[in-house]
Amino acid sequence: MFHIIHKRRLWYIISALIILPGLVSLLIQGLNLGIDFVGGNIVEVKFDKETSTAQVREVIKEQGLNDKYIQKSTGGVFIIRTEVLTEEENEKLLKALDEELGSMTLLRNDKVGPKIGAELTRKALLALGIASVLMVVYITWRFEFKQGIAAIAAIMHDVLVTLGLLSILQIEIDSAFVAAVLTVVGYSINDTIVIFDRIRENMDLKKGMKLADVINFSLWQTMARSINTTGTVLFVLVPLYFFGGTTIKNFVLALIIGVTSGAYSSIFTASPLWYDLVDERRRKKAVQPAS
Repeated sequence: MFHIIHKRRLWYIISALIILPGLVSLLIQGLNLGIDFVGGNIVEVKFDKETSTAQVREVIKEQGLNDKYIQKSTGGVFIIRTEVLTEEENEKLLKALDEELGSMTLLRNDKVGPKIGAELTRKALLALGIASVLMVVYITWRFEFKQGIAAIAAIMHDVLVTLGLLSILQIEIDSAFVAAVLTVVGYSINDTIVIFDRIRENMDLKKGMKLADVINFSLWQTMARSINTTGTVLFVLVPLYFFGGTTIKNFVLALIIGVTSGAYSSIFTASPLWYDLVDERRRKKAVQPAS
């Protein structure tokens, strides 16, 4: 078994190589925010006859509107997102779709104003901030402050990986994404706490062993548990992504990315970073019994 802590700089480099392209993408093209955040109309219709995305887009353009997103699903179902429309513009669009592309059934017709989108963004950031503070407090109480900082760094790693990849792929971000991020945060911190708890136990059991060796031993002890847990979750998420329908596809993709990153960061980011945060004196000496 290779020594995870001794190779920690390699894990930092791997993380940087994954995160940096995402940060560049976030700076250049940003996130593809859905109407939940920026406001707009979303219409879901089902056409009775075969219709292409190009035909739908052409009808929208004829109405002098700009579509933000058109997604074709099975059974002739289309999800159309536009800028904020007035009641008159919305009625004209639905009438034009029905007359020019054949008979259709309206499945959904929602409108979100820009003020609601701004409020959702503020609350999402507030929820993430409060969750981070509470986790630092909990980990500091249960373990120590530096482990809390390492755990939050690992969580930010997962959030940046998820945001970066979604920015690169220009996957639309909606309100469900907030739930996905908070789910990933909870999953990641749970895995990290399990590892920290094993490290604490081994610091009592492996007296005289260097701290780096205790951490490495603990990581390998919990490795199978981390892999099995992640694999079990992915066994559910991957089929959901391909067969769960368009409405949850982006949500599930965010979970797949975040859960995978969370398993990696719990093992290769949180504990190695905590080791680097520990003062030099404690790092060099043999582990002493916990008080």
